[in-house]
Amino acid sequence: MGKFARSWELVKASAAVLRSDKELLVFPLLSAIATTVVALTFIVPLLASGTFHQFHRGEPLPGPMYIWMFLFYVAQYTVIFFCNTALVGAAMIRLDGGNPTLADGFAIARSKIVPILGYALIAATVGIILRSLEQRAGFLGRIVIGLIGAAWTVATAMVVPVLVTQDVGPIDAIKQSVELLRRNWGENLIGNAGIGVVFGAITAVVMVVGFGLAIVGARNMPAVAIGIGGLTIMAILGISLVQAALAGIYSAALYRFASTGETPPGFDGGALQEAFRIKA
Repeated sequence: MGKFARSWELVKASAAVLRSDKELLVFPLLSAIATTVVALTFIVPLLASGTFHQFHRGEPLPGPMYIWMFLFYVAQYTVIFFCNTALVGAAMIRLDGGNPTLADGFAIARSKIVPILGYALIAATVGIILRSLEQRAGFLGRIVIGLIGAAWTVATAMVVPVLVTQDVGPIDAIKQSVELLRRNWGENLIGNAGIGVVFGAITAVVMVVGFGLAIVGARNMPAVAIGIGGLTIMAILGISLVQAALAGIYSAALYRFASTGETPPGFDGGALQEAFRIKA
């Protein structure tokens, strides 16, 4: 099975769960709204003070700015991890044959608020360290730092499902995430992960068609072109919400498969194995 075909099968299996519980889309929607509010809360004061322009030009940042960035990272990660925990928790209930509600998901997230905050602090620390190193690195150094950031993302891919299903702290959750990935899938996570392939293609098509039509009609029908551009942006945002919801469902299914060896209902065990080729 080719990469795109395998990816499509995984998307369809995750979409079947999403069709059963369309309210799961609310979790990434609320996450997007909340992170936007948090971003504005931190960015507007920087714009007013002129510090943001210094940051944008890549100039060295003063020490207090790193403290500000750290607090921003903590706030953003807390919101993101809280909503992801609610989403994955609700998806786990569905995979167990239950019928989750929004309240169920948020109840799970609230019960995990302490490890969520701990994980946010760890992620923010990693983020600020990488950002600080990037400020001082040259071109090749930035590539290396980017690879380190990607490795961190891979290593922590299963942290949220671990937090949802087990009574552990963030450090133990990270260790278990690394162990699950090392034991089952190894280094092929990025290249073979499924949902991003399909939604990347869908988003690209929507952007090319939508913005292409807007550009073509801009001269003779500017009002129509603006409308098409607006609809295209809304479509991209909608696609992003669906992708985020499917990714949460997908991570729940992958965790269940990795930790127990059991294929969740509706998923193809062969496709799950191929999504992350088992190391010899």
